[in-house]
Amino acid sequence: MDIRKKITFTYVALSTFSTLLLSLIVFVLFRENNRYHFLKRLEDRAKIVASIHFQNDPEKIKYYSNLKKNGLEELIEEEEYVLKINSANSFDYNTKLNLPNTFYSNILATGEDYFEVNSKYYLGQVFTENKQKYIVIVGARDRRGKTTTVYIVKILLFGGIGFILLAFFLGRFLAKRVINPVARITKEVNRISASNLHNRLPAVKNSDEISDLTETFNDMLDRLETSFEIQANFINNASHELKTPITTIIAESEIMLLKEREVAEYVESLQNIYSQASRLGNLTESLLKLTQTGYDGNKQVLDIARIDELLLEVKSDLDKIYPDNRVSIKLNFAPKDSNLLLIPCNKPLLELAINNIITNGVKYSDNNEVFVTLSANQEAIKISINDIGIGIPPEDIPHLYEPFFRGKIAAKYIGYGLGLPLASKIIRMHDGEIQVQSEQNKGTIVTIIFKKINPKKSSIKNSNVES
Repeated sequence: MDIRKKITFTYVALSTFSTLLLSLIVFVLFRENNRYHFLKRLEDRAKIVASIHFQNDPEKIKYYSNLKKNGLEELIEEEEYVLKINSANSFDYNTKLNLPNTFYSNILATGEDYFEVNSKYYLGQVFTENKQKYIVIVGARDRRGKTTTVYIVKILLFGGIGFILLAFFLGRFLAKRVINPVARITKEVNRISASNLHNRLPAVKNSDEISDLTETFNDMLDRLETSFEIQANFINNASHELKTPITTIIAESEIMLLKEREVAEYVESLQNIYSQASRLGNLTESLLKLTQTGYDGNKQVLDIARIDELLLEVKSDLDKIYPDNRVSIKLNFAPKDSNLLLIPCNKPLLELAINNIITNGVKYSDNNEVFVTLSANQEAIKISINDIGIGIPPEDIPHLYEPFFRGKIAAKYIGYGLGLPLASKIIRMHDGEIQVQSEQNKGTIVTIIFKKINPKKSSIKNSNVES
């Protein structure tokens, strides 16, 4: 059953329940109102019957008789009885009355009561005349009340059926009104594929759930379009970067195989092949590491490392690769409590990420000074890497984490554009964030922040990294 039918039937069901409940309440209140007014009429009759019975003056008896006959509305199957009360628990019983004993007991106890049987009411009241108490009982059939009750039941029945039918059509209209925007969105969504991700759903001006859904879906399309573009660029750039050394190796090999060469030529050719193969190996290794950070985390090893010791190990590795580097590790702001420097991590990956960022600082500053400052407190660990290099143009900053992206002024330096994207993914995997501040030709400040979390709730093994 589709949602439109569900809404219609739900609306009809709720309307039916509400109609039945309302009809029941109206019926009960109407019946009680009829009973109340009919009993009032019986009370008036009982007072006149008592007056006629107690009067010794023939003129007054005649007056009350005429009042009862002409002044009051005629009752159907009217009966009148006056019973003398002999004591608190006894009275003169009339055999024509077939009423329960509780009726008489309630009259004697409270002074008034009524009893209903087959739409005929009996009202009993106690009257006192010359210190003598009497029970006056007046009975009559409420034919009008029964007729009006049947009439109101017919009105409620046919009115209820009519309202339920109306509710069905209103429910269909409501379902159509509610579902149409969703159906429109579904229709538009079905038209969108990977080839036309630039399409967007028409904006809805109303500030309701449909508007929120449209905006949310358009935002998702924005992210998907960006991801597809990045993926397409990644594939194109990766293909180009991989194709170049492979083509060079093949071409160099073919040239050498055309004829016999001198030893010096073979050495030079092998050096070219070795250079391109090394480039290909480095590029493949970088791509492999970039891909590994997208795993679900099951293969990640959880370590507990001191971030200051990790920085010193990174510096030691840099000294081997760049013996004349001018990287300074400043621990002046590091806390005395070593526990504040502990971080749960995948140590080799985290070293690789920090190494990539510091290496970028060395490379793009032409081996100028690079300052690495460490600070930590109860909330976070912060690493600041400040270089005095070529800087980053403002238009390049939004693309820093796209694989293979290289700015115009960075193109003259050797690299693949994979270091910072790889570092970003590793740091995000460790619940950290990277902040980049840069000014062209003045330098760059890269700040890495790891927020402290509860160790019991933290596990790198369960972390996911967005690819």
